[in-house]
Amino acid sequence: MEGVWEKVKASMKASTPAHVYKMWIEPVEFLKASDEGIVLECPNILFKRRLWENFGATIKSELNRLVGRQIKLLLEVSEENGNGNGNGKVKKYKRKPSLSVDSQRDLPRIGCQPKYGRLLRKDFTFDRFVVGENSTFAYNAAVALASQENKFPPLFLLSQPGMGKSHLSQAVGHKILSAFPNERVMYITAEDFTTDMVNSLRSNAITEFKQKYRNNCDVLLLDDIHFLSGRTRTQDELALSLDYLYDSGKKIIFSSTMLLKDIPKLNEHLRSRLSHSVISEIQVPDFSTRMKILKHKSSHCSCAFPNEVLEYMASELTENVRLLESGLLGVATKSRLMNMEVDLPLAKSVVKNIAISRKAITLGSIKKVVCKEFGISEKEIESNSRKKGIVRPRQIAMFLARRHTKQSIQAIGRNFNRYHATVIHSINNIEKEIKVKGDVHKQVQRIDKQLTDGQF
Repeated sequence: MEGVWEKVKASMKASTPAHVYKMWIEPVEFLKASDEGIVLECPNILFKRRLWENFGATIKSELNRLVGRQIKLLLEVSEENGNGNGNGKVKKYKRKPSLSVDSQRDLPRIGCQPKYGRLLRKDFTFDRFVVGENSTFAYNAAVALASQENKFPPLFLLSQPGMGKSHLSQAVGHKILSAFPNERVMYITAEDFTTDMVNSLRSNAITEFKQKYRNNCDVLLLDDIHFLSGRTRTQDELALSLDYLYDSGKKIIFSSTMLLKDIPKLNEHLRSRLSHSVISEIQVPDFSTRMKILKHKSSHCSCAFPNEVLEYMASELTENVRLLESGLLGVATKSRLMNMEVDLPLAKSVVKNIAISRKAITLGSIKKVVCKEFGISEKEIESNSRKKGIVRPRQIAMFLARRHTKQSIQAIGRNFNRYHATVIHSINNIEKEIKVKGDVHKQVQRIDKQLTDGQF
């Protein structure tokens, strides 16, 4: 089985970015084999958890492929670092002399672990964040807050899930720790804060809890504050801790999917404290930004992505950045495992399984509502007319078709007698017009409401 593990490592080395492989796969060693499966050894507990979360499924898949059957994968921690299992005992295995812990095995713990809180993701840095029109202000505000030279008020990052709030928040932590390693950076979620407080109360350690958040924190990165809704005792304690941090001039970032005014059951003391933040919204990326994101992230993949594949994915996966990442990972993984070239059919086979299901609104119903709104006929909207009174409704209809149907860009183009490039151009134009919040924005809102309400 040791030979099998070496083959798995060789396979992952060929398909994984070099810096990722060196950090997360290379330090893992074969420990022993059993009738049921294989036991691998990790440098420390945090490494073990992150390896399982990010690479566990891939490793198991490769092992099963090479062995030819389903086997069990177990991860253990090397005896030098201990293997906390809740009972105070440490599992020990006889180590081979060649399995000594070298400096490389400590890399995952260097420069990325705050004094308290969660481990910062290695790739969540400013240089890995793709800035577009949807995120320029949020990015600049985060960079300004990370600068020790500038005084900057707390930052409130607002967006729907998967837009990059956590990325920017952790990038601040990385930036500060890289320049000032002794800074006490704390990255947590609202759920973490609540759990920590409850555990402190149960163990009569509330004094230590208060000391940690009020006096032993220089930078607080607090995600998902909307989860504090209705948790009165937690809100009170957080508000008091924020008072200490504000008065001491500490750096603070909050993130949420909801505006403060929309978070229910939030007490006034905490709401008042949070309202003194600079609110920066990260919006849904437009087509050009989605292309930038895909090109940037695909450059870290081991396989080449043709432009037509990236264009297709940018057109299909429109909801958030997380879907774009899932698409890239899925295509790259399937390409490697199936030994297939990255092309449009492969991308389509992956994307169809991860694209978010949309409401059962047809192209016909969209045309009907749009034509009624603008007082034109369906024959006109499908014609070759370049009149502004026809072009704009046609663009809106194609934009809404992309939003509400499962039809591909090519299918939408055929339905409107247009090439897929024209559809992409139209969608991009309407996205820009919506941001201006003018007449087009109002028209799209009215039509969208009719479609979602089933008024067609």
